[in-house]
Amino acid sequence: MKYLIPFLISLTLTVISIYGIIIFTKKTKWLGRVSLRHIHDCNISRLGGLVMIVVFDFVILINKDLFITSQLYGFLISNIILLSVCFLDDLREIRWKIQLFSQIAVSVFVFIMGVRIYYVTNPLSGGILKLDSSLGVVFSVALVIFWLVLLMNAVNWADGIDGLSGGIAFITAGAIFFLSFNSEVNQPAIAIMCAILMGTILGFLIFNFYPSKILAGTTGAMFMGFSLAVLAIFAGTKIATSLLVLAIPVVDFFWVIGERIRKKKSIFIPDRNHLHYKLMELGWSQRKVVLIYWIVTGAIACVALNTRAIGKGITLFLVIVIIVGVILFINKKISKLDNANK
Repeated sequence: MKYLIPFLISLTLTVISIYGIIIFTKKTKWLGRVSLRHIHDCNISRLGGLVMIVVFDFVILINKDLFITSQLYGFLISNIILLSVCFLDDLREIRWKIQLFSQIAVSVFVFIMGVRIYYVTNPLSGGILKLDSSLGVVFSVALVIFWLVLLMNAVNWADGIDGLSGGIAFITAGAIFFLSFNSEVNQPAIAIMCAILMGTILGFLIFNFYPSKILAGTTGAMFMGFSLAVLAIFAGTKIATSLLVLAIPVVDFFWVIGERIRKKKSIFIPDRNHLHYKLMELGWSQRKVVLIYWIVTGAIACVALNTRAIGKGITLFLVIVIIVGVILFINKKISKLDNANK
């Protein structure tokens, strides 16, 4: 009940709030802007992220089983900072420099508040690399910033079709939830926060699965990526596990950046070169793409929860190779179809 009740509270509040937002935005026509990365028109509200952040922070604060530490305060305050910046982007697109600065700023802020990586596990040997020395602290700052910014953008870039980013985030939060019961971690507080996050995301997904009635927007996608990144650090620096579960959006993130660099385009300008769009070019429906993503992510999560450090390193390498191979195969197939249609 310690985990079920917070889950149900966040789920119920999210469902009620999003239903109210949908009715409000339809009556007032206050729907937000059209994104180049989405395939929706302007008749769908982008305010789902607003609800998720408010509900998540509220349920965390009222939960009597959670002790609000400086680290947790930093996490909750950073959510509000992200909300204030990203909400503007959902109403009217803001420059990428402002978004990137805000991402780095909240990363530095939570580090100052105590969200730090004190050690990392060597994926090859299973040994521990401590980051508590003077040079190690510098590396820890850089790693925290890189990790948080990476997940915020990877999840945001996956938010292109209905239910995709939310489903992946839900599965990843579930993986961290079960990981929290591992004897090496044993952190009930992290499990409670994951349960609250899962309830919030599920409440959103009810309205976001195809055909969606509301979108997460930049606010929601950034919130989900940021929350997963912070919870992974809270859960005994289980970055490798989270990275493995999020392998598809992360590999797609780096692949798209590489393609933009190769084509001499700005890496910050949205496009539709992501894997989920390529699958749709092959004739896959939104539902099929999303369900395949969910199934594969869920399978990877099961593997991640049942492998140790060395196994995770090997598995991550194999998963990356497979995903890259799939992307190359799909690109080749699309190229053949394009040539045949000329």
